[in-house]
Amino acid sequence: MGYVPAVVLRGKWVALRPGDAADVPRLLAILKEPEIAARWGSHRSEDDVVKEFAGADNASVIVVDDEVIGAIQFAEEDDPMYRHAGIDVFITASRHGQGLGSDAVRTLARYLIEERGHHRLTIDPAVDNEQAIRAYRRVGFREVGVMRGYERGPDGTWHDGLLMEMLAEDFIDG
Repeated sequence: MGYVPAVVLRGKWVALRPGDAADVPRLLAILKEPEIAARWGSHRSEDDVVKEFAGADNASVIVVDDEVIGAIQFAEEDDPMYRHAGIDVFITASRHGQGLGSDAVRTLARYLIEERGHHRLTIDPAVDNEQAIRAYRRVGFREVGVMRGYERGPDGTWHDGLLMEMLAEDFIDG
């Protein structure tokens, strides 16, 4: 696992800060929103959210004007031959389309490149999640290919994912 410092990372509009127990009810509520549950599932318990987002050393809550609007996390591959990091993010549906997802991903990407020394980052939205794909492109991610039958949806069927990657030199720090 990676290490997110106990400091706030600041973007243009968002702040990424370590989550804590007080954030759990809000994160659970966001994860239960139909638009979010369709992508992330609705299976997480309060304990799951605590482990995954509130106090995890690889996750931050996304905050705008003191409002928790979602969470972002990363995973690192430390094998020197394959070193890279992957990012996952969710934002409350009421804040979609405002540039906040791009800002959160850009803020974490900057940290992963500049502070953690990664030369390559990946992200893997559902192939039909056009809004997220556009947001990731704005940060510098490019499509690598479709991963067929990649993720089981809440309906029990398998859905395709889009593997996207960004090299440090592709990073758009806008």
